Amino acid sequence: MAKGDYYEILGVKKDASQDDLKKAFRHLARKYHPDLNKGSKDAEEKFKEVNEAYQVLSDPQKKAQYDQVGHADFKPGEPAPGRTPGYEDLFRDFGLGDIFDAFSGGSRKARQRAGADLRIDISISLTDAFYGTKNTVAVPHYSECGTCHGTGAEPGHLRDCPACKGTGEIRHPQQVGNRQIMNIVQCPDCGGSGKRIEKPCGTCKGKGSLQKTRTIDVTIPRGVEDGQFLRIAGEGEPGENRGPPGDLYVVVHIKKHENFERQGADLYNTTQVSLKTALLGSEITVPAITGTALLKIPPGTQSHTLFRLRNQGMPYMNSDRRGDLLVKAIVKIPEHLSKKQEELVTAAFASE
Repeated sequence: MAKGDYYEILGVKKDASQDDLKKAFRHLARKYHPDLNKGSKDAEEKFKEVNEAYQVLSDPQKKAQYDQVGHADFKPGEPAPGRTPGYEDLFRDFGLGDIFDAFSGGSRKARQRAGADLRIDISISLTDAFYGTKNTVAVPHYSECGTCHGTGAEPGHLRDCPACKGTGEIRHPQQVGNRQIMNIVQCPDCGGSGKRIEKPCGTCKGKGSLQKTRTIDVTIPRGVEDGQFLRIAGEGEPGENRGPPGDLYVVVHIKKHENFERQGADLYNTTQVSLKTALLGSEITVPAITGTALLKIPPGTQSHTLFRLRNQGMPYMNSDRRGDLLVKAIVKIPEHLSKKQEELVTAAFASE
């Protein structure tokens, strides 16, 4: 497949300065980097195009050659023998430092990792879901060891790794033609932390964290639905190497109600209506989530007629609006009639 024009790929003009090229590259690299587009082959290919375009246009000699011959017989560079360059190395090769420098502007230290998220399930009543409530939950989790403050070492017994001098990485320069490529790998001695434990912490046995149980007050908003996740930021597991903690996700389960069935913000109920009320009509009292409500039964109501009471259902989350209450009227037919009742019914329907 034909390659695109390098200038068009970066979105710059042919007289763009080195600063303009670098700015365009940084923007596109952030946008298409594979770590930020997990599983996207299109983003990975686009990232490679952006990388190749910058590699050429940022080098004055290669740029001059490209301006003369374009893509014809032009090879922007070959990777070191036996090694496929990683995306982090590409940033280093361009004089931008590693991937972390390009994104954050900082020097690389031991990699921080965010803590794991936690999940806990709770059950509440439909009434609690209507009004909103607070629930105290006990959350088992790992917290930073107070003795070693997460390092895993007894105080005073944490040293820089001698193999990598505390950087967490080993650098192997390789000469490829007239260009030097820096092969950077994670330090195998310290696992990339840059530190070595001389004496493990006696409190946490070198783990850096302890399993504990803490209680957290969870606010359940009114209108919450069954199976809904509530996120509580920063209440998950602690991060590694002083990374940010994870989050706590509370999954809300709503218990079955004796009177109502819920569908979204609407509530459903059934009520029995006497034959007299169904024939002649009347106003009856029916259960509602807040107590009771009046339902008008018109004359001649058929059994299983569904009535809608506006704004008598559940509240919508983060809103003052409410759903409706839908009541199915079941006409109760007497199983046995007295002789007088039979006579009255017969007289009433004599014309049929």
